[in-house]
Amino acid sequence: MQITSSRIPDGNFCHLTTVEALSLLGSDQHGLAKADARARLAEYGANTIRANAHSSALRLFFSQLKSPITLLLIIAAVLSAGLGDVADTIIILIIVLISSCLGFWQERGAANAVQALLKLVQLHCDVLRDGVKTSIPVEAAVPGDIVMLSAGDIIPGDSLILTSQELFADEAAFTGETYPVEKNAGILPQDTPLAKRSNTLLMGAHVISGKATALIMRTGQQTEFGKISAGLAASAPLTDFERGIRRFGYMLMEITLLLVIIIFAINVLLHKPVLDSLLFSLALAVGLTPQLLPAIISVNLSAGARRMATQNVIVKRLSSIENFGSMNILCSDKTGTITEGKVTLKDTLDSSGAHSDKVLLYAWLNASLQQGFHNPIDEAICQARADATEGYRVQAEIPYDFIRKRLSIQVQTDEANFAVTKGALNVVLGICSQVESGNGQVSDIGNFKDFILKKYQELSEAGFRTLGVAYKLTEQDKDFTKEQEKDMIFLGFITLFDPPKANVASTISQLNGLGVQLKIITGDNALVAKSLALQIGLQNPQILTGSTLQKMSNSALIHRAPLTHIFAEIEPNQKERIILVLQKAGHVVGFMGDGVNDAPALHAADVGISVDTAVDVAKQAADIVLLSRDLTVLAAGIIEGRKTFANTLKYIFMATSANFGNMFSMAGASLFLPFLPMLPKQILLTNLLTDLPEMAIATDRVDQSSIQTPQRWNLGFIKRFMLTFGLLSSIFDYTTFGILIFVFHADEKIFQTGWLLESVISATLIVLVVRTRLPFFKSLPGRYLTNATILVILLVLALPLTPLAAWFGFTRLPIAYYGWMLLILAAYIAAADLAKRWFYKRLVAHSKP
Repeated sequence: MQITSSRIPDGNFCHLTTVEALSLLGSDQHGLAKADARARLAEYGANTIRANAHSSALRLFFSQLKSPITLLLIIAAVLSAGLGDVADTIIILIIVLISSCLGFWQERGAANAVQALLKLVQLHCDVLRDGVKTSIPVEAAVPGDIVMLSAGDIIPGDSLILTSQELFADEAAFTGETYPVEKNAGILPQDTPLAKRSNTLLMGAHVISGKATALIMRTGQQTEFGKISAGLAASAPLTDFERGIRRFGYMLMEITLLLVIIIFAINVLLHKPVLDSLLFSLALAVGLTPQLLPAIISVNLSAGARRMATQNVIVKRLSSIENFGSMNILCSDKTGTITEGKVTLKDTLDSSGAHSDKVLLYAWLNASLQQGFHNPIDEAICQARADATEGYRVQAEIPYDFIRKRLSIQVQTDEANFAVTKGALNVVLGICSQVESGNGQVSDIGNFKDFILKKYQELSEAGFRTLGVAYKLTEQDKDFTKEQEKDMIFLGFITLFDPPKANVASTISQLNGLGVQLKIITGDNALVAKSLALQIGLQNPQILTGSTLQKMSNSALIHRAPLTHIFAEIEPNQKERIILVLQKAGHVVGFMGDGVNDAPALHAADVGISVDTAVDVAKQAADIVLLSRDLTVLAAGIIEGRKTFANTLKYIFMATSANFGNMFSMAGASLFLPFLPMLPKQILLTNLLTDLPEMAIATDRVDQSSIQTPQRWNLGFIKRFMLTFGLLSSIFDYTTFGILIFVFHADEKIFQTGWLLESVISATLIVLVVRTRLPFFKSLPGRYLTNATILVILLVLALPLTPLAAWFGFTRLPIAYYGWMLLILAAYIAAADLAKRWFYKRLVAHSKP
């Protein structure tokens, strides 16, 4: 996006007053008019740091040609044209172009499908338009918009704070400061450094606590976040599968380079034409390389993402699907996943444990009058009392944060002025010096503390989440502050319950059957957590509390964490440590979170999972977003993820073994034949034809054995598979060579035509064998893979009979050859099926301790 308007300040804007900033941007306290906002969106462009789709499409197309070997082949083909062989040059360039277009078409379609899915979990922000609070996609925010922010919101653009209340933001990406930074409206010197600009908010940061209104000054690539992204071109860390693909690419590159040098040198020494030898060597290298691998992976992942979307699982980052399939530990909060997620108020009790309407009134005032982030507890309290808030006015508010663990509201009425605090019972009790009994008598808290704590333990053991309520009389002309949250009067208890889901025990059993352990991470106390564990069928649950965890070293926790079922009384900053420790213990860890402080754990996890109703910062940090907060949905998504993983590996197994076998055969044949076993254009045609059926692999059926356990990338296994089945295919290639030379006394054209038919048909049919560990007739391929296989076989059989045969240097074959070829193919398929059984039995035997 290019901003050209003179309204947008060029440099720092922390020195501007509210009036100056609004005037500069042509806005006012009522925000922008809708028509003006539309005009600005057209002028400034979408509020995104990504490049536009047109340039991305061009880059995607040219990326299909970026392989150094492909580029060398194009250069060599052009050089061949300069020496007079124009026909061969055109054929080679057409085949390279067709391969590139196929790759582009597949990857482009995959990218468009993913973009359509991402719109389902688009981030939104609240802005003033024509004086009315309006929710819009973050991409539609423009300079001049007034945005309203609360806990969990992502900052949609570089902004100047207009009003704030107890506002703290996380700006670690810009300042390196790990703790939230306090922000306030005000005016600062123009030369104030970025880290000290307490009156501005930066795009990409998020609100930890409090609330604010802010004027958006810059959007998109003109923001500090946009400049950093453009300068560093930062990308997400590679997944385990992506690292494996990269190592696999290096391995192929080494083999390819070695083959090119050796084959070219030997052919020159045998006095074969230098240019033909160079083209042959380069085409051989292209033949070894699975050119469509990036496209196949993209198609597999996007197809998997579409299938997962039907299960209400939206994939934001495609590469996370492989980690989803590899995941063997899932960490999750209990609310909404293990429980119904519908928190209900059980009762409000006075300090003696009897029902109290006054506690209900004060809890209701605290929950209904607060303007910050509304959580399920506040909603449950509000629903328990349907009265209107008329007659009660908010004078001041101290929003909830994860350090204080409480929320305070200063309430003003015609008769009184008082503050009500609601929060974790131990925290509320700690700021109280007095207690009010059921009859309204106020006493020193003294020995009452022991009774209150005992009552709290009883309620917790019964499975109720229990909060404390306190109040304090305040002065009408002074706002209540954090410093005054002391010497309060303890009023009573709020008890809430959230029953476990009816099917949660079977769902947990299903996850265990998939090889995924569920670990619950909750802020609730250990007694409530244990009660829940017993209700869902966990016998003798291992529980680790946050206070115990705090005292443990990482080495001790590495042994303890994998054995723990529930982490209770956990501080938000301890979630990330749990994730990292489980990873160090060798596990692939998923984390499911939806809260303000879940972002670090979501980033740290191998698979970050959130829900559509989560706060913006959690949705942004997640790799996968669930449209339904249900572990059953998650289990279905894991199965789809494993199917995608399995189909991607199928292509790698098939392409590498078939290509390696063909290239090994060609390289060997070129040493004893007086002519090239295949012309460069024929090698490229073979590679193209064998890749076509494999493009349908994304729709293939997957054996049950491939989805029962987590799958991991294994480069050593791929190497062994490639060598075993590649050399097996070469045995039958050399058998074909022998028949062509000694039985049919083949010349150059008959040899090349005969081998192309055997090579393409065998490589196509063998896909049906090696795609499964079962006997091939017990695991039938998907419809599209079957149809593509039949189509390619028919095409290659018809090729020598068409006018195209002359262009490629083919000729008609003796009828008897087809009988020999049928015998070779039958023997090859039978041998491959036997070799497959031996290979996997040997693998299982070696994997046993």
